[in-house]
Amino acid sequence: MTEIAFIGLGTMGCPMAERLIRAGHTLRLNRVKEASSHLIALGGRAEASAALAAEGAEVVILMLPDTPDVEQVLFGAGGVASGLSRGALVIDMSSIDPVATREFAKRVREQGGHYLDAPVSGGEIGAKGGTLSIMVGGEAEQFNRALPLFEILGKNINLIGENGAGQVAKVANQIIVALTIEGVSEALLLAQRAGVAPDKVRQALLGGFAQSRILEVHGQRIIDKSFAPGFAIRLHRKDLNLAANAARALQLDLPNTTATLKMMDDAVAQGNGDRDHSALFLTLEAKSAQDAAQGST
Repeated sequence: MTEIAFIGLGTMGCPMAERLIRAGHTLRLNRVKEASSHLIALGGRAEASAALAAEGAEVVILMLPDTPDVEQVLFGAGGVASGLSRGALVIDMSSIDPVATREFAKRVREQGGHYLDAPVSGGEIGAKGGTLSIMVGGEAEQFNRALPLFEILGKNINLIGENGAGQVAKVANQIIVALTIEGVSEALLLAQRAGVAPDKVRQALLGGFAQSRILEVHGQRIIDKSFAPGFAIRLHRKDLNLAANAARALQLDLPNTTATLKMMDDAVAQGNGDRDHSALFLTLEAKSAQDAAQGST
């Protein structure tokens, strides 16, 4: 049984924390809200600050929205750093900037702790089912230390390289996911506009080379127009901005990533930022309708 501080109990963090509690680990929880209050009934302990949660914890897990959130929780007033025990392991499972990750890891090590960046893929479904893909950056010794916890949360678990490497892998993952959602959206929009049943097209494609988890899950969401967030567009847009920033730093051209990021900007401007990233379809659909209207005038 491991004493764990878990900070960040949103769409992903809450089911992840629940799996760890049900596996028998002791969890100290910071940022408990109504949606995550059931974790207390399961045995989690609410703490008033990240520092209090970290005091005496062997492992501190973060699952937060963005780079500034991680920095604030780690090093801000009442943050993890002020309560971190010597030898404790910080595992950041958020998706944040790789360069900042290396700096955070350095600061934690200077304080006598250890650090892994371990962003995940698989969405809310994977978080609930314990089937997340976990991409890890850090020392092999600390990876092996964390592996029993990772195995509760995921199935495809890989040590990619040194600190920051996990975040680079996650950025690459988010490029592929975004571009695939955009491609599935275009395909189903074409079917819809041509008067062919999108559900039948999707079913046919699932048996061929176009088959993918995104076509399976998000294709069905598009057909059902069911866009309750498993992973919100605004969060995916944040990840594509990380990709764009990395590309600029590396003097690298990622044209389709740039185009899809612009589409996500439009989706947020249209009020769809808190809908599932499969709702990118709505932005394509709206643009198509607008183009058709302009073409008929």
